[in-house]
Amino acid sequence: MESAEIIAGETKDLRLTARVMVTALATGHVAFHWILQSFVVVLPEIQRTFGLNGVGVGGILTMRELASGLVTLPGGVVVDLLRQWWGWLLAVCVAASGLGSLLIGISPVYPLLLAGVAVVAVSHSLWHLPASASLSHHFASRRGVMLSFHGVGGSVGDVAGPLITGALLLVMGWRGILSIYAVAPFFMGFMAAWAFKNIGDVKEGEAKTADLAQRLAMTKALVKSPLLWGITVVRGLRSMALVALVTILPLYLGNDLELSPFNRGVHIGMLIAVGLVAKPLAGLMSDKLGRKQVLVPGLVWSCVFALLLITLDDGVTLTITIGLLGLFLYPDQPILTAALFDVVGREVATTGLGVVAFASFLMAATSPLIAGAIYETAGFDAALYYIAGLFAVAALVFALLPLSRRIET
Repeated sequence: MESAEIIAGETKDLRLTARVMVTALATGHVAFHWILQSFVVVLPEIQRTFGLNGVGVGGILTMRELASGLVTLPGGVVVDLLRQWWGWLLAVCVAASGLGSLLIGISPVYPLLLAGVAVVAVSHSLWHLPASASLSHHFASRRGVMLSFHGVGGSVGDVAGPLITGALLLVMGWRGILSIYAVAPFFMGFMAAWAFKNIGDVKEGEAKTADLAQRLAMTKALVKSPLLWGITVVRGLRSMALVALVTILPLYLGNDLELSPFNRGVHIGMLIAVGLVAKPLAGLMSDKLGRKQVLVPGLVWSCVFALLLITLDDGVTLTITIGLLGLFLYPDQPILTAALFDVVGREVATTGLGVVAFASFLMAATSPLIAGAIYETAGFDAALYYIAGLFAVAALVFALLPLSRRIET
């Protein structure tokens, strides 16, 4: 049954139905995560190409987090103002991810590599603002599961990208692989321009978009909310743990265990594969049971299995532990986004997401450097203690947040 939240009786644009909108957004989401997660698989090859140590590799992930974060704060305000142009913005973002992949693939020097990473990161962050806000608005009573289905698209890219990249590394170099990956997003950009043409339309009877002065006033009220900053801290700690894990795990698999590129891709893909099923289920459960009732146990789960990797660190047990760690590792982000949209108004939806994402990305930007330094000086196990601690603190903070309140702007 198509949602009355979308068509409101008289609006029958096929592109605004649940089936088409969620499928199109999830498909576009694949491109970003395919490139980003494939890039993680080839980190050992990039390390050797540019002669980097662990901190140098961490610097690449830090650039990704910084670029993602710095664009989200102004981006949230601007995207709210440009609501009628959301379709074009989404199209440009997915095409830009292809440009970033091409820059990474042809980069002869480290700074150009960082520039390519930044382009992919910025386009990915900007994509999330209108994509998440439109799903939250059009499907308000089902935002947890709808945002999770959007996340499934990212998970498909997260799983397929590492597997295919690991296989391609057996027959070609990492530069050629990432250059080839640039092709599909360019074509997807043209399709997105049609699919998302009316995604930001304000229907008759709905509140009109606030002007810049009103929006700045709303933003000032928003950033004074302790609840907003509580959600930000949880998202930041969770992001710090995740980016630390994806920094050190490929290095451990490639350098310490000396796994083949394909086996490395399998294990990194396994980290995400379980989330393909768990993500929409967790989103649905959060709609029915509450965000806190699902996310707190999920963060505790991630903490426990990060610690289990210390002892179950080889052979089949390693593969199983990585798979189980992934059960809540990626499904938690859509629930955090849904929790944010539960407590902010539609007029400041992308602004609120921009504020939260900005601060949490800045927190996460430090984590690859920390994890890389710990890995270099104290080893893989010490880095896992750091990651598990971040998950534990995030679970505690989220458990204490008063999510029944609404942020007044």
